[in-house]
Order: sequence, then structure tokens, then C-alpha cells
Amino acid sequence: MNPAPIALLDTRAADFECRLAALLDWEAVADSALERAVAEILAAVRRHGDAALVEYTNRLDRRRLTAAAELEIPRAELEAALAALPEAQRAALTAAAERIRAFHERQKQASWEYRDAQGNRLGQRVTPLARVGIYVPGGQASYPSSVLMNAIPARVAGVGEILMAVPAPAGALHPMVLAAAALAGVDRVFTMGGAQAIAAFTFGTGTVPAVDKIVGPGNAYVAAAKRQVFGRVGLDMVAGPSEVLVVCDGSADPDWIAMDLLSQAEHDALAQAILLTPDAEFRGRVADSIARLLPALERREIAAAALAGRGALVLVRDLDEAMALANRIAPEHLELAVAEPERWLDAVRNAGAVFLGPHTPEAIGDYCAGPSHVLPTSATARFASPLGVYDFEKRTSIIGCSPAGAVQLAGIAAVLARGESLTAHARSAEYRGAGTRD
Repeated sequence: MNPAPIALLDTRAADFECRLAALLDWEAVADSALERAVAEILAAVRRHGDAALVEYTNRLDRRRLTAAAELEIPRAELEAALAALPEAQRAALTAAAERIRAFHERQKQASWEYRDAQGNRLGQRVTPLARVGIYVPGGQASYPSSVLMNAIPARVAGVGEILMAVPAPAGALHPMVLAAAALAGVDRVFTMGGAQAIAAFTFGTGTVPAVDKIVGPGNAYVAAAKRQVFGRVGLDMVAGPSEVLVVCDGSADPDWIAMDLLSQAEHDALAQAILLTPDAEFRGRVADSIARLLPALERREIAAAALAGRGALVLVRDLDEAMALANRIAPEHLELAVAEPERWLDAVRNAGAVFLGPHTPEAIGDYCAGPSHVLPTSATARFASPLGVYDFEKRTSIIGCSPAGAVQLAGIAAVLARGESLTAHARSAEYRGAGTRD
């Protein structure tokens, strides 16, 4: 009997593939009505700027703004929030910020150049983006950690101006969010959220400047808005609900593993928490732990809904099958809660972040390990990467031909251009290479 509100799956079962597909089908929860509503918001903000931004913020966040200028929080208020934090909170934020900064300093890329045998100059120039907008969720919970994880890599990259959007339902905003913005070096903070915030960052409104790139996760409206503005503005990713996949050989404390699953489930009713284990007895102990620990959680209703809707305790044949399945799922967070995690690390191909051993819970990565917790979700870890300094840099190719180099390269270019029937390309190269004009 399964006492926990979570599915029990077995890879040997005839219906396993069907049940797994249903479990992973995030697109099944997409809503065409939501997409249309988001398109209307984007169009309104693009047309009417500040007026539409204020209207949607008042309506959706229960505010009473009279002008868009009221959306911005003065810098002095951010600094005051940091100074007023209880010492333990300020120390924790500062320690996390220092670790995040130290990790991302190692990601900085340098420009480079070389000259080939003909004296041609070739290279790559790395430059930071001029202005970025970071989106920080603020609906069901407050996330000062997301401020640090988004803003610090941008600051390390040398971004010229960092703007932040955070919703403030009914005007409420957690002081730790403001303190984190001050600590991370955010330049301007606007209390706006949802699709209207994405629209403001994309098109500009008069009060809110348009940015070059938008980063940071949000709810379904934010995700839909990011999909619709793609190409008009740079994006980090379109994030789905948060996920954790735990691979366990049965050697870990079942309470630890149960709480790791619950910690992910408490994010959102659509969050996903999955355990893969070859030990049937251990799976049962984890189920028992979930049933015992869940009722004591402050966010137990959200966690229970997530476990019931998108969670599973999966019995696999062995750890080899578990790793193959983990690569298919390509989770945002992958915990290798096994006795010898390093032995299995090389088998990981698709994961946003890997947590090695039972002493490394995903929660530490959420707050203070160092790497950004903004990670690819919904199997996009197959091709996408965690947010980092490189997301706030762009690369420009440098090409400079010497006279001798032009002769050689023009011949190659002309042959290829004529092969594509682009004769003006060929002649353009030949003019430089031989000085002839046919």
C-alpha cells in the first residue's frame, strides 16, 4: 500500500512508458486562452506604454497606482532594507552573494586574436550587454535568492545597467528581496510582474527602458510572454515548473530523500519530484517518510498537489537503467544520492545541475553553493545550460585581411560564391584579391 500522495512506477511494467510520458508532458498543461490573454497584454503595453503598464498592474496585482513612476523603488530604499535586515539574514545573503560571485568570476571570457601565415588578423571580441532586465517571481513566495542568482552573473560580466522587475501583490514586497537587489548591484527596481513586466522590458514604456535581454523564471504568464517576444529581445530560456530527479541506491537516509522531493514540490503545484531507485524496500521507506513529513509542512497543500500531479517513485532494474532514464528525462536538478557519486558522474549527459552524494541536497544549490540556480527545465537540458556570465556577454568576430592574404582568400571565396551563383560576391572578393574588374 502506498501511504503517500505520489505515484509508484516500475520500469518493468507494461504501462511504464505511457505513464512516464504523461508524467513528463508539461505541454499538456499549456492553455491557449492564456496565450491569447498574454498577446493582448503585450500589444497593449507596446501601444500605450506607461498607461497600459499601470492599468494591468493595478488590475492584476491589486495596486492603486496613479503613475508609472510609482512602480520604481528608490535606491535609498534598497540600501535601507539591507541595513535593516536582522544580522543573521544579512550575513546569509552576504555569504551567498560572495560564493555566487566567486563562482561566476571563473566564467569570464577573454577576447582573443591571432594572425595566420598570410598575416590575416582574426579574432573574437567579447563585450558585455548594455542593459538587461531580470525577472524575480513574487506571487506565491518571495525569492531574494533569485535576485542574487540573476544579477550577480550580469554584474560580473560588466553589464552597463541592470533593471529588475518583481511583482508586489497589494503592494507587499519582502524586504529581503530589496536587500538582495542592493547587495547584488541592481541599478533600478520596478514593482511589476507578469506578462506586463516582460512587455515593458521588451518595448519600453517611457518610465521603464527597453532592455537587450530578459532573464529569470516566472509563472505561466511570464513564460508565455517570453515565448511571444523571442527575437525582439534576448532571452535566457523559457522556464517551466521546477524539477528534481533523485537517483538513489538505497544507502541514503529515506527522510533526507523524502524531504528533497518535498522541497521541490513546495515550489509550485506543477513542480516535479521523481525518485529512481533499484531498491524496492527503500522506495517504500521513502513513501512512508513522505506521508509522515508532508503534513508538517507549511506549504503542504502545494507540495501534495505537486506530488499527486507530477511526482513519482520509480523502481528501476539497476543504476545503469536509472542513469539512462535520467538522461532521457534531462532534469533541471539531478541528485546522485548514491554511495559513489563520482563513479556515475561521467554517465550524466543531460542535467541542468548535478548534486553529488547524499550530503548535497538541491536546496544548497538553490541558495548558496555558487552556480546560478536559473537552470533549464522541461528536458531542455538536452541542449541548454545554466544561466551564467556568458549569458550577459556577446561575441563579435574580427577579420582583417593582409594584401597577401586577400589574394589567397579571394580565390577561395570566389570559387565558392560562383558555386552558389552569387557572382557579385565573387567579384567583390576578386577586386580585393587581384585588383581586376571584369
